[in-house]
Amino acid sequence: MENLLEVRGLTKHYPQFDLKDASFNLPAGVIMGFIGENGAGKSTTLKLILNLIRKDGGTISLLGHDSTQLPPELREEIGVVFDECNIPEMLTSAEVRGTMQRLYRTWDNGIWSAYMDAFKLPDHKKVNDFSRGMKVKLMLAIALSHHPRLLLLDEATSGLDPVIREEILEVFQKFILDEDHSILISTHILSDLEKVCDYVLFIHEGRVRFMETRDELHDEYALWKGSQTDFALLDPAAVVGKRRSPYGVDALVLRHTIPANATLEPASIEDIMLYIIKDGAK
Repeated sequence: MENLLEVRGLTKHYPQFDLKDASFNLPAGVIMGFIGENGAGKSTTLKLILNLIRKDGGTISLLGHDSTQLPPELREEIGVVFDECNIPEMLTSAEVRGTMQRLYRTWDNGIWSAYMDAFKLPDHKKVNDFSRGMKVKLMLAIALSHHPRLLLLDEATSGLDPVIREEILEVFQKFILDEDHSILISTHILSDLEKVCDYVLFIHEGRVRFMETRDELHDEYALWKGSQTDFALLDPAAVVGKRRSPYGVDALVLRHTIPANATLEPASIEDIMLYIIKDGAK
């Protein structure tokens, strides 16, 4: 399977933060959710991938090329949506389209018009007068209208209501019906990732903790609940994270290390992330 993005040993040093030896692949035909707490390194990683900041070590390959030497025609195959609107807000949608079709050789007015209609965005309203949801839809329409193969999204759906998020998730699912397309999406709304992502990339305190398929995570981890006494009988190597209360213990465990007769509950992506961050057992 072709990788549209390959990151090897990526490092970036700041006075209060280090991204340390990050490595992962983004295969073609998948949606990868990029998760982690605020300050974990998600935005730093995305900025390094896009050469918006200079890396201190490691390599990044985009669409089969070194990211620092990406030919102009391949740059147009990458669509980007950040959490903040970076479009001049005095422009109307029609003026945005006129600007973008001059910037991108692969710009497709047909695709643009289709998304403008689907998103119900007006042509002659200034971006400044758009709601947060409308701005996100506009940026997504731009990103999709120059025939990208790879979408990079940094908290693009944060602050949106569930109806708009659902609409955007449907766009993502249609985008990867082409098996030559992929999406890397950083988000704190982990319930969205449960619906659409194929892989989960988890970064914590500047280190990649895992990159696994969603199904692998659900097979590997589970939630255990019981008394303090019962918890003491568990193999410590089985416990990834725990929460104690006056009523007992809730624990994230490695499913295959727990006796078959034990009662376990499914662990969500959010459960897995929170138990690892809060307990740090592994």
